[in-house]
Amino acid sequence: MADSRTLFPFSAVVGQERLQLALILSAIQPRIGGVVIRGEKGTAKTTTVRAFARLLFDAPLVNLPIGATDDRVVGSINMETVLTTGKAEYQPGLLAAADGGVLYVDEVNLLPDHLVDALLDAAATGVVTVERDSVSFSSSANFVLVGTMNPEEGELRPQLLDRFGLAVDVTASRDVEVRAEVMRRRLAFEAQPEAFIAQWASEDAALAERIRTAQTRLESLQLSDVNLARIAHLCASFDVDGMRADLVIARTALAHAAWRGASEVEDEDIRVAAELALPHRKRRNPFDEPGLDQEQLDNAMDEAQQEHPDESEPPQQEEQEQAEEQQPPESPEQQESDDAPTQDGKEDSATPGAPFRA
Repeated sequence: MADSRTLFPFSAVVGQERLQLALILSAIQPRIGGVVIRGEKGTAKTTTVRAFARLLFDAPLVNLPIGATDDRVVGSINMETVLTTGKAEYQPGLLAAADGGVLYVDEVNLLPDHLVDALLDAAATGVVTVERDSVSFSSSANFVLVGTMNPEEGELRPQLLDRFGLAVDVTASRDVEVRAEVMRRRLAFEAQPEAFIAQWASEDAALAERIRTAQTRLESLQLSDVNLARIAHLCASFDVDGMRADLVIARTALAHAAWRGASEVEDEDIRVAAELALPHRKRRNPFDEPGLDQEQLDNAMDEAQQEHPDESEPPQQEEQEQAEEQQPPESPEQQESDDAPTQDGKEDSATPGAPFRA
């Protein structure tokens, strides 16, 4: 485990805003089911994940090696102690060790499928259970599951990929200024790591406090019937299999609303959740570009709003028409006054509110 005092600051990461948001939302609501990060080498995947763990108030960051055994991951029960003590001895595994923190799997696409299943089950339920000879032990396993992978080395099976709550595709920016800033910050960190960390300490501390506040706010948020209908409409529009996507978008939308500090879930939260939860679930051809078709998402959002309107708020056009009907007609003197030009023949820009008129 890396020394947290020498980790690159989370706030100083450049060009990976979508990845950072996905990690933050998963921390606010671990039941989202974790994040899988897909991208080529050298795109700050591991750097961002390690830095993120530091925000969770010194929560553990547990690395799961590719060659780990079942007992090492899930835990084991020593039945031999029954003969001497009358009790079975439970030895927790990595899943229990990650409770309250981050479980990080590098090259998760190379991990055996049965171990990936165990990870995802624990991430979804918050509990890991070990059974042997009619004896079972359960441990709390509330952690943020983060897996990174390079698609060039092989893909996760679709059934396993679907079970990750969120997915983010990361690439190196083609923007010259962004790439230059990445080098500038990395070189400054390597030259004087402690000074660089201190420079970003206040930003990291503010993010950590905002995450904790959002976790508290999440308890008071609920999804309305309109929210649920629009989420269901989106998932049906993208022809996703099963109901997992619907639940993930619902949980992510709640987390995003809490992150914004809002008192209710809005379409903005549902859209962000869909952008993170649908790309690895929607049916697509093998040669399609990664990510989500924004035009298709726009159309689906528009359809969802039209078919499932929020009756508590009339459409903006109706409000304007109602206001015009209630406005008393102008007298001939007022019309002449409105039509009269100013001294220079132009509208008087010094009139209060003139620059902001519709």
